[in-house]
Amino acid sequence: MVVLHYNGLPDTLACLHSLQIGRGRPVDLIVVDNASQDGGAEAIRAADPAIHLVMNRTNLGYAGGNNIGIRAALERGADAVFLLNNDTLLDPDCVSRLACVLASDPRIGVTGPMVYTFNETPLISSAGGVIDWHHADAGNTGAGEIDRGQYPARSVDFVNGCGLMVSRAAIARTGLLDERYFMYWEETDWCTRIKRAGFEIHFEPAAQMRHKAAIRSDDLGPTTLYYMTRNRLLFFSRHAPLRLIPITIAHAIHGALREAARYQRAGRPEHARAMRRGIVHGVQRRWGRAQAGIGQPERPATPSPANLNATRPEQ
Repeated sequence: MVVLHYNGLPDTLACLHSLQIGRGRPVDLIVVDNASQDGGAEAIRAADPAIHLVMNRTNLGYAGGNNIGIRAALERGADAVFLLNNDTLLDPDCVSRLACVLASDPRIGVTGPMVYTFNETPLISSAGGVIDWHHADAGNTGAGEIDRGQYPARSVDFVNGCGLMVSRAAIARTGLLDERYFMYWEETDWCTRIKRAGFEIHFEPAAQMRHKAAIRSDDLGPTTLYYMTRNRLLFFSRHAPLRLIPITIAHAIHGALREAARYQRAGRPEHARAMRRGIVHGVQRRWGRAQAGIGQPERPATPSPANLNATRPEQ
């Protein structure tokens, strides 16, 4: 299990506490500190002496930071790796249920749980994800709905990166997360590659967790909007069917420009600038960590890879 920590010590400690409660079987727990400035290393070690803590010297983003943890897990003999956001809380049997899903069928390469918000009512944040190839879009199924059992276990296009379990076999055949994304869209890219390598992407509602993420796209900040806009172009230029790439990219750019204009009219020029810069950098194929000045870090709001993709704290 890999938990990526970045300047969110209270969240990380709460997450680790939920894991201690829920470990029904031996789990090798790896925490990757992504060059945090909160001085939390000792507190993390104290939370569980068995934690394997990796200290990165620089911020490698969601993709690079988790890749460090994945390599460490595989070196330690893991049959599967569970990537977990630090701002999550797991039900006691969440990990064991996901592990059982992977063990039940070697064709399943990735599985993910039902993700709720932190609301008192069981409000869905993600019940698996779907990709719209024609309109260059992707989103979390059920986001904002009350869970009434309407989303059964099934094959999906992707599962949310806030809680994603992947088999060793799928990693061996497909490789690691693509670090060009830095953050946002990389789990959708990974699931797409794993699915095309012959594995199933599985949503398991019996496994449940909560994620500290709102479900309003208007709550997204400039940095989030920049990466979502730019990386959307990377994803669809890489994965859309060849015949659809021109119209798909046109949809992505048109949609981003329309949203940027809406932010401008709403008196949020920094959000509009971030989206326009994301378009320019996407067209220029400028990937990886962006230069400073896009916007001030904020906690992402919506857990999905496109117009609703904010599964993680800013890296």
